Amino acid sequence: MNIIKITNKDKNTIFKMMRVFYDSPALIHHSSDKVLLKDIEDCLDENNPFIEGYIFREDDKDIGYAMVSRNYTTEYGGICIWVEDLYLEEGFRNSGRSLQFFSFLEKQYPEAVRYKLEVESDNERAIAAYKKNGYGISEYHLMTKEIEKDLV
Repeated sequence: MNIIKITNKDKNTIFKMMRVFYDSPALIHHSSDKVLLKDIEDCLDENNPFIEGYIFREDDKDIGYAMVSRNYTTEYGGICIWVEDLYLEEGFRNSGRSLQFFSFLEKQYPEAVRYKLEVESDNERAIAAYKKNGYGISEYHLMTKEIEKDLV
């Protein structure tokens, strides 16, 4: 599997995969098309240092994508990489490709002191895959406050 930074030519493919992902039970919040399109544009914006998008290709077939964001963690004194989205087409799951992605991630962001992701508590397959890659369940409770913009 090749992991490639997304380009303008990937927009439609990424959007279609995002729509499947965001309409699935893997997420609590089902974002609007406007939000997903803005996410893609933000990944393509070279002046935006906070989010990057990657497409997964195998034998010239697009099989998934990921979006990662970065922030600073005072708790660990360095850069934290959030795996915002990680999606593989149905026929490519449970095949070790997530291991490949997580290995890529650690090489791509060697300065990171922490990696984070969110997972639905009943998504046992994803939890098992993430645990194989060294991730564990955090004892913190994530609290959020959403400010609805006209993108929703």
